[in-house]
Amino acid sequence: MANPTKKLGFGLMRMPLLSDGKTVHLEAVKQMVDVFMQRGFTYFDTAWPYHDGQSENILRQAVVERYDRNRFTITTKCPVWETETTDDMERIFNAQLERLGTHYVDYYWLHALDRGRIEKMDRIGAWDFMVKLRDSGRARHIGFSYHDDAETLERALAAHPEMEIVQLQINYADWDSPSVQSRLCYEAATAHGRPVVVMEPVKGGTLAKVPERALELMRGHSPQASPASWAVRYAASLPNVMMVLSGMSDMEQLMDNTSYMQEFKPLDNAERDIIRRVADIYNDNTAIQCTACRYCTAGCPMDIAIPDFFALYNTDKRYEQHSHWLNEKAYKTLLQAGHGAASQCIQCGQCESQCPQHLPIIDSLQLVAQAFE
Repeated sequence: MANPTKKLGFGLMRMPLLSDGKTVHLEAVKQMVDVFMQRGFTYFDTAWPYHDGQSENILRQAVVERYDRNRFTITTKCPVWETETTDDMERIFNAQLERLGTHYVDYYWLHALDRGRIEKMDRIGAWDFMVKLRDSGRARHIGFSYHDDAETLERALAAHPEMEIVQLQINYADWDSPSVQSRLCYEAATAHGRPVVVMEPVKGGTLAKVPERALELMRGHSPQASPASWAVRYAASLPNVMMVLSGMSDMEQLMDNTSYMQEFKPLDNAERDIIRRVADIYNDNTAIQCTACRYCTAGCPMDIAIPDFFALYNTDKRYEQHSHWLNEKAYKTLLQAGHGAASQCIQCGQCESQCPQHLPIIDSLQLVAQAFE
């Protein structure tokens, strides 16, 4: 399998928005794509549900319709939670090709597999369908993205050698996490000879804003390096990592990421030691380990802004003496915008069933309500 020459991929799940807070700012994305391509990067990652279904269309308009097809790499994913048969998979894949404006994708993934979804893929014959896509040339490479324990991943990789590549959540905060199991999953993929694509290297942007003690450690070594650069370089330094995705939201983030990834240098021993210390500080100061992927919000009957509430709660606990009133004000602003309050959670469990981190969202919303209501 040919690897792209540069290890930074543009994740199209946190793109800039217009003033309505929902519509993707297409012209801003086009400008970001142009700089990304000019700097020699070619890998674009999207999926069926990103940005409420806008993402694949945006990729077509910003990339496919403006550049020769052989100049870039497209990856997208099958929403396995919407499939009950391989006919469903065929229908959705054809719709994705239409959205993307292309006759093939370079990488196609079964999206966000866990134990239950792997069993479902077994039942409906999804693995054979993926092979047929590859054999027909409509998907050049096939694999799956994954959120569960390493033992389940081991079994899936052993049972399905036809899956060429795996996408994993890897960042220094989750490396030894007992729930995410970044290290153990990475080691499982490596042992089975599967290259890894990294998602959430900056943990939904939270590792771009580390506690002050951690920031001092980073700046003491590299005064100009952003916290995000440490996180992305950490993931990219792992030997079996083929690509690191970053969901870039504005030109500033893109300029920063591409600046240090153009001529990528792996972390040295001193930097790895700093990262270990930073991880300890970060984890000690983060109450709710949310990555703001927003999978939890789509079906919430009360329209609760779960990731936004959790971000405010984490900030409140990290800097409580300095910013509680600001966080409380931001919380009220979200309610005024029409979102349900944390205390209005009806405990239906929809959010927890969709959370890749397997967070106790219902209990955590009660903490938010106690803090801000």
